[in-house]
Amino acid sequence: MAPQATNNLPTRLHQIARALEARFLGKDETIRLLLIATIAGEHAVLIGPPGTAKSALIRMYARLIQAKYFEYLLTRFTEPNEIFGPVDINAFREGRYQRRVEGMLPEAEVVFLDEVFKSNSAILNALLTLLNERKYSSGGVVLRTPLLTCFGASNEVPSDETLTAIFDRFILRIRSDNLDAYHFQDLLTKGIQHEIMGITDAQVQPLASAREIAEMHRAFAQRMRFSEEFFSAYKGLVFQIRAEGITLSDRRVVKLLKLFAASAFLDGRPQPDASDFFVLKHIWNNEDQSAILESIVTPVLEAHYRDHPNARRVGAAGIGIEALAAEIDRVRQVLTGGGGLSDVQLFSQLKALNEIKAALGASSDPRAAELVQRVEQLLEAAFRSGRFAQL
Repeated sequence: MAPQATNNLPTRLHQIARALEARFLGKDETIRLLLIATIAGEHAVLIGPPGTAKSALIRMYARLIQAKYFEYLLTRFTEPNEIFGPVDINAFREGRYQRRVEGMLPEAEVVFLDEVFKSNSAILNALLTLLNERKYSSGGVVLRTPLLTCFGASNEVPSDETLTAIFDRFILRIRSDNLDAYHFQDLLTKGIQHEIMGITDAQVQPLASAREIAEMHRAFAQRMRFSEEFFSAYKGLVFQIRAEGITLSDRRVVKLLKLFAASAFLDGRPQPDASDFFVLKHIWNNEDQSAILESIVTPVLEAHYRDHPNARRVGAAGIGIEALAAEIDRVRQVLTGGGGLSDVQLFSQLKALNEIKAALGASSDPRAAELVQRVEQLLEAAFRSGRFAQL
């Protein structure tokens, strides 16, 4: 079924986001980043332990876009013909070496490469040009590929220097972790529903098409307009990031402008503003740099949200204030229960309270302040006494 043409593209992209957010808890920012990468025509990689919905999220996202899709799990034994197509035997008999690329990666519009950093040099060398220039050489003939975006997934950040170039092609590096404690009840509830009911291909209808996204890419230059104030703020952030020892090449500095413009397009704004700097939290080269980027970018975002409270997009508002309140009550019942708690159990509950407090701090809901006070009271009483019956 073709996507409905009655709504404009940003509206339908938001519909994609809502459909994914309803299925994948706590992935709001990740989903927005996948959309931004697609709008900008750039690539993103999800990195995290197994079982954190990396592959499932990307597959469901791809099903919501009507596009030629290619997916493959890479290993060091994967051969080029598995990715780029088998050798054309008829052409080979005539003395020409070329591949049959029908249905393979060179013809795909949306690509998912699972365990992308485990592939061998023969595949990596071909991927470098394809991802960056949208070109693939087959038997001396250079093919233009229709690739819109490529998503990768990996359990770990590549440490081998030979993988630096392919890692650099994924301008967005998105951490995929297990859910915070306050999502746990919803995780179990939704997990049971999905396991029992399941979701078939017939139930998932595309909401956007590769054709209209490609048309948007061709006209994207008109969206690359930035105010002097934005450029000044961006320059300051880049210098600060580099001063912290985080490598950020001039090439990536320029490409990030496309991501800012894509974020603004998704919101229906004519040009980027400071809220789009959240993208900079996801440009780390190793996971230790994530906290540094967070500390640099967060004050800029919070200053913008204080002046524009309605602009806040991601945070506890997407979780549901009722769910956070229910989790506070659950922790309180555990702490005040008749049975004693071990040190490990106590630490787990205190960690949950701190996670809830952080989520509430990112919420624009007027009820968040009252809930923060309840959390602080629980934390204060817990630290003040080893007996929890008085809480």
